[in-house]
Amino acid sequence: MNQVKRVVIAGAGIGGLTAALALARQGIQVVMCEQSSQLGEVGAGLQISPNASRVLIKLGLADALKSKVFEPAYASIRDYRSGEYYLRAPLGNEAEFRYRAPYWHLHRADLHVVLVEACRSAGVQIQLNAEVSGYQQEQDKVVLLLTDGQSVTGDLLIGADGIRSAVRTQLLGPEKPSFMGQVAWRGVISVDDLAIKIEPEACVWAGPGKHLVTYYLRGGQEVNFVAVEERSDWRSESWREEGDIQQLRRAFADWHPQVTGLLEAAKSSFLWSLNGRAELPTWHDKRVVLLGDACHPMLPFMAQGAAMSIEDAYVLADQLSRCDMSTALMNYEAIRKPRATKIQQMSAANAGLYHMHGGVLGKAKLKAMQLATSIAPKIVQSKLDFVYGHDVIG
Repeated sequence: MNQVKRVVIAGAGIGGLTAALALARQGIQVVMCEQSSQLGEVGAGLQISPNASRVLIKLGLADALKSKVFEPAYASIRDYRSGEYYLRAPLGNEAEFRYRAPYWHLHRADLHVVLVEACRSAGVQIQLNAEVSGYQQEQDKVVLLLTDGQSVTGDLLIGADGIRSAVRTQLLGPEKPSFMGQVAWRGVISVDDLAIKIEPEACVWAGPGKHLVTYYLRGGQEVNFVAVEERSDWRSESWREEGDIQQLRRAFADWHPQVTGLLEAAKSSFLWSLNGRAELPTWHDKRVVLLGDACHPMLPFMAQGAAMSIEDAYVLADQLSRCDMSTALMNYEAIRKPRATKIQQMSAANAGLYHMHGGVLGKAKLKAMQLATSIAPKIVQSKLDFVYGHDVIG
């Protein structure tokens, strides 16, 4: 068996760190190369649904995360003006019983810190200021090349370096990600700064051409918001820039008082374009493999971006523990690609639902969901089983 003993990972984001921890726990030597000068994440929240939380628990992170999570009572969709509920599906204890794992809200930075600490405790070497320029494959090794002239050698290279992945570019050729016609503001607000009450839900406020998501973080001390607006005039090449709070408030000025009240308390936000890629022809080549946004970036309308990266990481590490490298990479892609592609498609489809595409017809679809929820709530809830009930641990 071609046993992998040393792995190089490009990118120290959530997916890369999860893969590093899972591999290190198997006794594999891991070197991570991160282009930033310091480790850290932006001030934004994550929804870690049961399909991903069970992986973090399996990796022994439950105690470290316990004080940092918030468990929402419901997942909901509400009308942007009236506030009426089109959907209110139970989460909390009911979701944990149904899926055998909890539904968590986490600050991205908190999860990142816990993963970094766990990786370092497991012996993972993290190299900063390590910007990738490319790689070279040889018969018995792969060499990651850095822009400063240094290089790192391993048996396997994992490209976990995001939507603009340098590893993906060399593997499949240069191609810019596609702008999806939407931009997102993200921000976090202290509960102490709010003059209104926010329900303890993962709530989508749906409206024409835009939507806004709210949920609690850090045990209920903060509220995260994500405001998405359809735009055709976006020209910025930056993946993240400071958002104009006044512009954000104007965009949602005629919405429900909970929305306007929330945005009134916002002091800052990040703004970036939402980009995607078509399904890639392959995720691996010889000793190089992609993971997370490097191979399947998705719109955030299923809250599954981080969750898919976490699933990828566990499956890849698990396959490498079971098979020779070549077989493991083929199995990994065969297992993960159909699911990730399906979630990408579901996320894109939700844009039409959340943004009431079709005018009266768009609202009629939400009304139909409302009726179905009242008549057969368990059937409606079961539609999420494919996402939340998926168990990569087995």
